[in-house]
Amino acid sequence: MNMQQNELTPAQHPSILIIEDDRKIARVIQLELQHEGYQVELAHTGTEGLQKVNHSSWSLVLLDVMLPEWSGLEVLRRMRASDPHTPVILLTARDSVHDKVSGLDLGANDYITKPFQFEELLARIRACLRTAAAVHAITTASSPIDEHRTVLGDLIVQEKSREVTRGGQAIDLTPREYDLLLFLMKHPHQVMEREQILTHVWGYDYYGDTNVVDVYIRYLRNKVDRPFQTPYIHTIRGVGYMMKE
Repeated sequence: MNMQQNELTPAQHPSILIIEDDRKIARVIQLELQHEGYQVELAHTGTEGLQKVNHSSWSLVLLDVMLPEWSGLEVLRRMRASDPHTPVILLTARDSVHDKVSGLDLGANDYITKPFQFEELLARIRACLRTAAAVHAITTASSPIDEHRTVLGDLIVQEKSREVTRGGQAIDLTPREYDLLLFLMKHPHQVMEREQILTHVWGYDYYGDTNVVDVYIRYLRNKVDRPFQTPYIHTIRGVGYMMKE
């Protein structure tokens, strides 16, 4: 089958995430971008948007500043703690100078004020994508491949260096605490029974008390959850533990 030279295959279409609480505006932008050949998904709250940012790879994010649950600026701050590269264009109100300045300081690549002409939005998207492609080409040519990492919200584990951060803050873990945390993060939103945890973290030949799991969960919570507002480690009574946002 022949294809025109300038036609993109689906794998080549840039993917754009729109985080916008006004569903009508978000849908209009989505349809226009899809017409231009972009792959587009929507999120309507700050928490939903951050979950989609963390669990998928995006070519660009369109981020409204005024969002329910978490503001756009808070989403951007948490996003930049683990992802400094994905281009972000803020959607702001015309008179929100503070939001524009704060957003740029937090790592936004550009902003556009509402209401806007769609042609201008397209031009800004193309400019951001060109810049990101150029930076990626330079960094991949001159730098080694980034370490494999496991991410849950703003909690990041760099597996090769065994470094753990949350919200950009380093967390010092013992080897056993690290192994326990990584095992739980590899199975997000799944209930892990104590016996499963013992087998995978302590090994098949461990014959000690299963209470050791509860002890180390407490150690982890003191370091990973308690200094922060949102707990990630949840107790499922009578069963075991689960990590979720």
